[in-house]
Amino acid sequence: MRRRTLTAATTLALVFSSVALCATPASANSSRPLAIQDARDTVVDGPHHRVYLSDTYNDRIVVTDYTGKVTATLTGLAQVRDLELSPDATTLYAAVEGADEIVAFDTATLRRTAAYPTGEKTAPSRLVLADGRLWFGYGDQWDSDLGAVDLTAETPTVTLGLAAGHDFASTPRLYADPDNPGTLLALDAGISSGPIIVYDISTGTPAVRVSADKGGFYKDADLTPDGRNVVVAGPGSRALTEYRLSDLAQVRTYPVASQPETVAVAEDGTVAATVLDTDDLGDTYVFSATDPTRPPSIRNVSHNWMPWGGHSTDWSHDGGTLFVLTGSAGAMQFNTLDAPRKYVATLKVDAPATATRGKSLTVKGSLASGLALPAGTPLTVTRTDLESPKGKSLGTRTLGAAGTFSFKDTPPAGGSVKYTVTYAGDATHTAATASDTVAVSRVTPALALNNNGKVYAYGTDVAFAAHLGTTYKNRSVEIWADPFGADKPKKLVKTGKVNKSGNLWVTLDMSRDTTLTAVFKGDARYAPRTVKATAYAKVKVSTALTKHYKTGKIGGTTYSYFHKNTDAIATTTMTYYKGRKQRLQLQVYSGGKWYDSASEYFALGSNGKSAVNLGHAGKSGIRARVRSSYVNGSSGDSVNSTTYGAWKYIYFSN
Repeated sequence: MRRRTLTAATTLALVFSSVALCATPASANSSRPLAIQDARDTVVDGPHHRVYLSDTYNDRIVVTDYTGKVTATLTGLAQVRDLELSPDATTLYAAVEGADEIVAFDTATLRRTAAYPTGEKTAPSRLVLADGRLWFGYGDQWDSDLGAVDLTAETPTVTLGLAAGHDFASTPRLYADPDNPGTLLALDAGISSGPIIVYDISTGTPAVRVSADKGGFYKDADLTPDGRNVVVAGPGSRALTEYRLSDLAQVRTYPVASQPETVAVAEDGTVAATVLDTDDLGDTYVFSATDPTRPPSIRNVSHNWMPWGGHSTDWSHDGGTLFVLTGSAGAMQFNTLDAPRKYVATLKVDAPATATRGKSLTVKGSLASGLALPAGTPLTVTRTDLESPKGKSLGTRTLGAAGTFSFKDTPPAGGSVKYTVTYAGDATHTAATASDTVAVSRVTPALALNNNGKVYAYGTDVAFAAHLGTTYKNRSVEIWADPFGADKPKKLVKTGKVNKSGNLWVTLDMSRDTTLTAVFKGDARYAPRTVKATAYAKVKVSTALTKHYKTGKIGGTTYSYFHKNTDAIATTTMTYYKGRKQRLQLQVYSGGKWYDSASEYFALGSNGKSAVNLGHAGKSGIRARVRSSYVNGSSGDSVNSTTYGAWKYIYFSN
């Protein structure tokens, strides 16, 4: 149920052999999703740089590297619970509650090498290796007991009923350490009056050495490096407590803010624990092994409640990294903390929301930690702005009293100005950085486009000018053209520096109504600005008459002459656009005035032509005229300006 300590004889050999096995070290404070329902036990395998997790709900052991990446899965283990690694890290043992057996795996190949049946309906769930035997807790509630598998025998044998007279209220949680041989610790965790029991197992038959009621409902426990003390996570908000195994006297308490859930002790005696943390104030505590008066280092690894009901916190084999599982119900996270003993330093920077360029402003802030930093602690300051996009050092400032600081600065550039404060960290504190941004004022420059609102004949080449007034350094302007109609996107037609007069010219062929946009992107003292202008283009339109027999003038106007019974055909040619129609208007002359006779829209063919039969007069002496027009909106689109064609005159004769 805990990280095993390698014996001195095997440690060096395995450490050297692990160099080739360690592909990638864990990254600092990383977090990786882990698709397991929950983790009833975790064991760290230092030589192979692995972590084994018992996923009881899914009947499997999940194997990960030190970053939480799954590298293997051992399946078919019904309700697998506790895990135990042999002192030489060559064998992994698992209590398989649903199969009434303990199984062994070769850690080099991850193949099953042995199975030790414990008896029908024994349901072994707690497991520890000590003095050549696999000790296991089995049963349910008041039917729980203690058993052992003797691995020293030529044929390993299983012995049950070894509780030495104690009536367990729940399956005992078991702990042992090779540095304290002959000692087995059992927690009767399922009842408020459940004791902590220390067994003498030196003869192979357990005998109660000492027993004491410490409040029961124990959540988790771990032994100190010498195996002579135990740190127990108790119920409710009771502090973590360390007891001496020789007499179960209290040695030390480890204060936590809420109910402790898991505990793990590193090889140097550093104690780590997680708490339920229902108020989201901090879930992971690390207590100094050398200074009992020093406050714990507290981190908030997760903003959710921490998992309960299993051992889900462990140290790496070298004690440099802490592994913390968070989440539940198939959505767990595997978290690695690479500097868990350090106190988290939290920086806050507060700059004014707005400021005036060239005038002094004040930036304030604070640097807080569970272990207060002294006044005079150095902080580096960087200003990032349009003049210094990669950041400009403003030198070092020092922390004042009560963990606060402030400094003044006069921003030379306008726009978004970011002040970044950095604390480099030290032997006991993590590094920290924070920033805040100020909107510094800039002058609005003059910017204009000519030809706004003007209408041009189809195909006219028009010179447009963007005029830029005074600026600081940037003298470049972009000119964009957006022709009307969804088929032609807005595009950049010119970009460059304005001339000595402040103008940037571009010539466009006006075939459609077009919105032009001039863009100045700003500089350190003048703000960005955008202006627009819209110029309009007519269509090209003409009307031709056919079937007439001659042309002639009447009162200075040229007419096409048609026989009175000959149909006049008017053919319109107009700039084409999909779905476009031309408006054909017919007027008749009478009494010295022209009167409207008919007006109708006719669709253009893809060649831009539309032929309309106007009919015939049936009698001579009739004068008429016809013209074709494009009417913005009414002609089926709005990409050009309304354009009226020229009148064509008709005379019907005999």
